[in-house]
Amino acid sequence: MDSIKIIPSDELRAILWRFADRYDLQMVMQSARTVARGAVARAVANGARKSHEWSSEKAQLLDAFDESGITALFMDPRYGGYIEGPKNLALALVAFELSWVDAGAATSSLAGNLALAPIHERGTEEQRENYMSAAVPPSGGEKRTARRGAFGLTEPLPYVGVETGILSGKMRIAEWSDSTAEPILQIEKRGRFITNMDFADFVCVAVESDDERLKGSCMVILETGDQGTFDRGAPTLKLVHQLSSTRDPIFSLRVPASRIIGGYEIKDGTVVPRFSHSEIIEAVFKRTRVTVALMSAAKLLSSVEPIIRYQRSRFRGGNLEPGSPRYELGIQQKDDAVQRLAAIWAMGEASASLGFTAARVFDLLDPLEKEKDRLFHEQGIERGRQELKQIIKLQQQLLEIKKTGQKPSEDDLLLRYIEIDALANVLCPASKLWCTGQGATMMREAVSLMGGYGITEDCPGFLGQKWQDAQLEATYEGPEAVQRRQLSFTMTNPVFLFMMRGWIADLAETEIQHPGTGAAGLGQSFDLWLATLEFLQSHADDNNGKLYSSSRHGVTFPLADALCWLLAAFYQLQDLIHLEEAGAESPSLAEELPGAIVFLRDLCMLQSCRSCGEALRLLSELVHGYTLDQQMVDRFVAERSAIERSFHGLGEAKERAGRSLTCIMIPETLDYPV
Repeated sequence: MDSIKIIPSDELRAILWRFADRYDLQMVMQSARTVARGAVARAVANGARKSHEWSSEKAQLLDAFDESGITALFMDPRYGGYIEGPKNLALALVAFELSWVDAGAATSSLAGNLALAPIHERGTEEQRENYMSAAVPPSGGEKRTARRGAFGLTEPLPYVGVETGILSGKMRIAEWSDSTAEPILQIEKRGRFITNMDFADFVCVAVESDDERLKGSCMVILETGDQGTFDRGAPTLKLVHQLSSTRDPIFSLRVPASRIIGGYEIKDGTVVPRFSHSEIIEAVFKRTRVTVALMSAAKLLSSVEPIIRYQRSRFRGGNLEPGSPRYELGIQQKDDAVQRLAAIWAMGEASASLGFTAARVFDLLDPLEKEKDRLFHEQGIERGRQELKQIIKLQQQLLEIKKTGQKPSEDDLLLRYIEIDALANVLCPASKLWCTGQGATMMREAVSLMGGYGITEDCPGFLGQKWQDAQLEATYEGPEAVQRRQLSFTMTNPVFLFMMRGWIADLAETEIQHPGTGAAGLGQSFDLWLATLEFLQSHADDNNGKLYSSSRHGVTFPLADALCWLLAAFYQLQDLIHLEEAGAESPSLAEELPGAIVFLRDLCMLQSCRSCGEALRLLSELVHGYTLDQQMVDRFVAERSAIERSFHGLGEAKERAGRSLTCIMIPETLDYPV
C-alpha cells in the first residue's frame, strides 16, 4: 500500500485549502514564510521574547512586514494595496505562516489590520481614503513613512477582555458654537492590553456618551497630534506574544466629530453616530476571529517535523551503530510515540481545514454583504428591527425554495447572502472556539512528546513558547464563553440547520465512495446532534423551565462544543475529498499524491472518531442529564450504538498512520534557526 513519503508540499496544500488557482495568494504565502523563517525566527532565537519592552530588534520586524508586502495586503488597490476584492483567505495564510514560527509576530502584523478594520468596514469614504492610504508603506521615492494604528477596545473593568459591551471610556462635547459648526469632542479612554501602542500614530477607540447632546456609543479615531494627553502607557507584563507591542494607554484628547467612525447626524440638537461601537466590532470580529483560529492551527502542524526529528534521534548519543533500528527510529519504535503524534497531526489538519474554510466563506460573503446593504438602503430598510424582519422573511423564502429541491437563482443576491451568512455566522465562532481551545490542549501533548527538551528555550520549533502562546489566543477577541454564547444563537438558524440536514445525506453517500474516513459516524453524529437540539428546544425541566434558553449556559454551551468537534472533522473530510479529485489533475503530484491520500484518509478516520466520541460525551450529558423521556433515551442509545459501531477500522488506521510516521522523510535540520 502507498505510504506518505514527505511532509505535504506547498502544491498539495494549495489544492487542499483551495487556492491552487490563485497565484497571488501563493506568492503572499511565500513572502510571509520568508519573513517568518528569516527575521522572525532570528529574533526569537536571539532572545527577543525575553523582554516586555518594545526594542529596536522587534521594530525591525515592522520593516520586514513592509518590505515583503504584508503590510499593504489589507488595503484595496485604490488605496495602494495589490489584491482586489476580499482578502480573508489572504490574511489567513499570512497569519498561518507567521504563527508557524511565532504567534506574537503574527499578532504584530495583524494588529495593524485590526486597527484599520473599523474604518474599512464602517468608515466614511473620506476616512478610508485618509487612513488606509497613509498606512501603505511608501514606494517609488515617496518622502513619507507609513502610519500605523492600534485598536483600543478593551479596558480595565477591572480585568482585560471581560466585557466589550460595557465601556468606561467616555465622550463629551467640548465645543459646539452653533448647530452648523462641527462639534469638538472630549475623549477620555484608558486602554488595557492594546497591541501596537509603542508605535501607533492613530488609535480607534470605543467610547460611550457622557453628554445628553451625544447619543449612545461609537468608535472614534485618535491621533498623536491631537490636543491633550496621548500617553502610550506602561507595557503589559505578558507571559506570551512578546514579539508584539502591548501597552495600557491613557487618552484625554480633543478631536473633531468627523473622527467618529462612519460619521454622524444631527437630530434635534443631538449628535447621533451612524454606528454604535457594538455594530462596528461585530463587523470587525466577524472576520478577524478566523485568523486567530489559524494561528493555533499552524502551531499543531508546525510541531510535527520537530517531534519526528526528536523521536528518531533520541538515542543517537549512545554507543549505537548507524543503521540499527534503535539508531534510525529512536522512540519511534514504540506505538505510543507515533500514534500520539498522529493524533496531533490529525487535529492540526482539522483545525486548518475549519479555519481556511471559514476564511473562504467570508471571501464569498463580503461582496454579497455590501450588495445587501446597498439594496436595503434603496428599499428604505433601516438597520435594526426593520433589517431583522426583512432577513427573517428572506430566510423563509430561501427555505421554501430549498424544500422543493431547487437552488436560489445566481442572480438573487439577497438569497445567496442569507445562505452564506448563516454558515459564516456559525463558522466564525466555531473556528475560533475549537481551534484555539482544543489547539492549546493538544499543544501540551506536542510539548510532552519532546521530553524535557519541550520546556527549554532552545526546543526545536519553539514548541514551548507556542504552547504558552496558545493560552492567550484562546482569549483573543473574546474568551471561549463569548464564542459559545454567539454559537448558541447562530447554530439554531433554520437555514443553517437545513444545510446540516443536507450534509447528513451527503455523508451517507461519502461513506460508500470514500470508505475508511469516518464519514458514516460523522453523519450519524450530526443527526443525533439535531435530535438533541430539537429535544432540548421542545422540553422543560422538572420546574417547567425551558431547557434550551439563552441564559441556560449549562445546556447551550455543551451543545455548541459538540457542534464544533463535528464541524472540524467534517471540513477536514471535505478537503480530503477535494484533494483526491483535484489532485489527480496535477501531473507534478503524481508521485506524492497516492501516499498522501492514504495517510490523510487515516488522519480523517482518527479525527472523525475522536470528534464523534467527544460529541457523544457532551450530548449524553444533556440527554441523560435532563430527561426520563424513555422514547428519547431509547433513540439516543440506539443512535449512539450505531455511531460507535462506525469506529470499526479505527485501530488499524491509527496503526497505519503511526507506521507512516516512521517512514516519512524530513530534512536533517529545520529551515529556521533554533
